[in-house]
Amino acid sequence: MKRKSFYNIYYPCITLTLIVFSCISLKAQVNPTASYALIKRVIPQKAAYFTVREIKGEAGKDVFEIESKGGKIILSGNNGIAIASALYYYLTEYAHCQVTWNGINLKLPEKLPVLTTKIHKNTPYQYRYYLNYCTFNYSMSWWDWKRWEKEIDWMAMHGINMPLALTGQEYTWYKVYKDMGFTDDDLKAFFCGPAYFSWFWMGNLDGWGGPLPLSWMQSHRDLQQKIVGRERELGMKPVLQSFTGHVPSSFQKHFPASKLKKTNWNNGFADTYILDTNDPLFAEIGGKFIKAQTELYGTDHLYSADTFNENEPPTNDTTYLAALSNRVYQAMSKADPKAIWVMQGWLFYSDRKFWDPPQVKALLDAVPDEHMILLDLATEIEPVWKRTKAFYGKPWIWNMLNNFGGNVNLFGRMQGVADGPAQALHAVDKGDLKGIGLTMEAIEQNPVLYELMLQNTWQDSVISVDAWLSKYARNRYGSGNKNAVAAWQILKKTVYNGTAIRDGAESIITGRPTFDSTTVWTRTKLNYNPKDLLPAWDELIKAAPACKKSDGFNYDLVDVTRQVLANYALPLQQKWIEAYRQKNIAKFKLYSAEYLQLISDMDRLLASRKDFLLGPWIRDARSWGTTVNEKAIYERNARDLITLWGDAESPLHEYANRQWSGLLNDFYKVRWEKFFAMLSASLTSGKDADLSAFEQSIKTWEWQWVNARKDFPVQTIGNPITESQYMYQKYRQQIAEAY
Repeated sequence: MKRKSFYNIYYPCITLTLIVFSCISLKAQVNPTASYALIKRVIPQKAAYFTVREIKGEAGKDVFEIESKGGKIILSGNNGIAIASALYYYLTEYAHCQVTWNGINLKLPEKLPVLTTKIHKNTPYQYRYYLNYCTFNYSMSWWDWKRWEKEIDWMAMHGINMPLALTGQEYTWYKVYKDMGFTDDDLKAFFCGPAYFSWFWMGNLDGWGGPLPLSWMQSHRDLQQKIVGRERELGMKPVLQSFTGHVPSSFQKHFPASKLKKTNWNNGFADTYILDTNDPLFAEIGGKFIKAQTELYGTDHLYSADTFNENEPPTNDTTYLAALSNRVYQAMSKADPKAIWVMQGWLFYSDRKFWDPPQVKALLDAVPDEHMILLDLATEIEPVWKRTKAFYGKPWIWNMLNNFGGNVNLFGRMQGVADGPAQALHAVDKGDLKGIGLTMEAIEQNPVLYELMLQNTWQDSVISVDAWLSKYARNRYGSGNKNAVAAWQILKKTVYNGTAIRDGAESIITGRPTFDSTTVWTRTKLNYNPKDLLPAWDELIKAAPACKKSDGFNYDLVDVTRQVLANYALPLQQKWIEAYRQKNIAKFKLYSAEYLQLISDMDRLLASRKDFLLGPWIRDARSWGTTVNEKAIYERNARDLITLWGDAESPLHEYANRQWSGLLNDFYKVRWEKFFAMLSASLTSGKDADLSAFEQSIKTWEWQWVNARKDFPVQTIGNPITESQYMYQKYRQQIAEAY
């Protein structure tokens, strides 16, 4: 777009004027239509009071300014992301508003605050990365354009300029292989169901949850075109995918001489097939893929490729690893000479025993520095950059991972997120640190962590957590209520202290029934004394009369109440275990009944907030189906991912468990009821319970549940404040006594 001297942008009932930078020879980076449209989507009633203009970036990095002039708030930036960030800075710092996944406060004053001086902000980070492969399934499996539009606006206002963009990739592969002569039957066992694309894209599995209908591929091709179109309008550079060798099992039928190797993810799924990078077909198919993808979705020359995601290489020979890495890069660069390989550094964390310094260096050194970016995927958990000499000179990005599997829990490393990016930025051995990012496996939980992390975008110093939390509470609740602020100080020291455990603890309720205090993926070890969380609950209950009209407060009160009840399940479990072992039938029946009632009460509480409903997850999955059979496939995918993950024998069961209303009563509670019925029969008969037989029977029941057809409520039931107060009155004293 060439710069003009003046723009008039018309909206119904509203005219907005763009003030442009005077240097008409500079190619414009601001799309005024896109920027104004975002403002109107976010604050439609006040959009007329805002004007946007373009200014130059500084040293290749984004910059924004805000000032009041002529009755308008002028938002200036070097691109749409900077302007959107300026808008959000104004909304949070001056209008005391907030936009999160779990609570929105956009109650602007009738008269907008006037700035007495111009605000100038520049970012020290060239890149602000967003998303993880897993996010596309644990959170985004069923998103439509309306939901994506909201997310892209959130991304823009929070300064994201480098989003991973993988929607619709299955259509690219379909097109490539069809053009190579593969039939639909050849590809039937290749494409997985929509809830499992993340692991299909990473080469971990084929076919599971399918067959994938062509209607899905076509609809999500169209959706991806809207997604990347909007992201680019706002100045983002989407990261697309590249070829890493994953091919259909039917590949050898078409190419008998091809060099294939079988690999297995070791999580209960069949082998997948990887084309050797030495095979001439590797570069040919890589080129075809990038060409087809570019025709469909354009390119910003950023390509994600992960060669050994949770799969160990066949040898640790550095020559082999260097040659393989170079060939992956060459397959990109021959199709796109400007290609930059964006590599997730997860392999260096998850398989650290294999990836010693010589192996890491060999893999990375084989690619020119200017053509690779490393994502230190979980820097707040373990900074891999510190043991790899900052990735041996490669540009790299500091990321917060925080959530695994989309589990519902209060957890985070608040101080580490407040300090880590700035400390790395000023470290003498930081190497070529280029950015910060969010790489969580799922979103729509713990909004405070994501607001805090992205506070780093526009500053180069550590964040004062106490001061920031006071501001966060005011923006979120619409007032600086002292009880609410006190609650956050307690939450900072308890659930958000980030010590002792890798990721958030789960409630034993969500685990497959057991006498143990934990299961394979339901790990109940907390990073705090559960009794220490109770004062935060007390403070929020006290704050309720003043904050009850706040959307964010309603969410937070329910979430803290949920966490307290979820924690209480463990001491309650110990009571019925002890009663059973003492063969005290009366006490066993009493405590097991209390345990089941706790699950029902949690379900009732969570039914009051849309954030914790199973119903929309199932409804949204089914909405993509164009036939009865397609709807059934998508519902089965949706049910499976958050319960068994795979088949009845899946070792990943409960990895993606959710404390959701509907799931608690219909799945978790029923499992416990069956378990207690077996134990009661054991006590009555005097015979030992056959736990092995129960394990097999419950697997059968779980698989039946995954394949069932049932709608769940999609509208909330009850008032969040009232339900939380009810739970407080019922449980507060007995929980304190249990600890």
